[in-house]
Amino acid sequence: MAGSLLGMDGIMFILRWLHLFFGIIWIGHLYYFNFTQGAFMAEADAASKSGVLTKLLPRALWWFRWGAMWTMVTGLLYLGLKGHIAKDFGIYTDTSWGISILIGSALGLTMWANVWFIIWPNQKIVIQSATQVAGGGQALPTAPASAAKALLASRTNTLFSIPMLFFMGASSHLPYGVSETSKVSLLFIVLAILWVILEGNAIKGKLGMMTKINGVITYGFALTAVIYGLLATLI
Repeated sequence: MAGSLLGMDGIMFILRWLHLFFGIIWIGHLYYFNFTQGAFMAEADAASKSGVLTKLLPRALWWFRWGAMWTMVTGLLYLGLKGHIAKDFGIYTDTSWGISILIGSALGLTMWANVWFIIWPNQKIVIQSATQVAGGGQALPTAPASAAKALLASRTNTLFSIPMLFFMGASSHLPYGVSETSKVSLLFIVLAILWVILEGNAIKGKLGMMTKINGVITYGFALTAVIYGLLATLI
């Protein structure tokens, strides 16, 4: 039995297993930051906040960003090998598995980019500022703006995570019919427009109803319903 892991099926299984493992590390930390740490920091005293920013946050962000990186790497390897084995990359647009996995993957890749290009660079500034203050120095004047940018991107990732997890799971567990009359191209055009609006807000917009975490969760489930409604209408 152990030898079955040495074949292509075994490699695919290991990649999927590692993808889930790293994904739990990544999304687990995302939810910790948004569901737990944020509420604590709103009530903590100055000394406690300093300890979180200078000692806890750097460690948590290490696991967070590298969890995101390896989730992305294992996921792309899995999808690439899946298409190679099938010898037909049409499986990504002609099957319910492929359409759902593309939706989930697009959201996941966006979240990965937000981690590495918005959240982490801005959190480094916040950490540096807090470290300087803890050492008796001055806070960086850019730290508040950086914290706001990181928070908005983190809230957006929490929003995206809800439909991302739904469609990742739907790819294998919620099949639907795809036919010649299905409007797959139109679906992805509409979804692309929706993505531009939401990700544009993550980069340059405001928290709005994502200021409070219950708003993010509500918004996330609503976004999932909208995407699924578009899929049900056009496919």
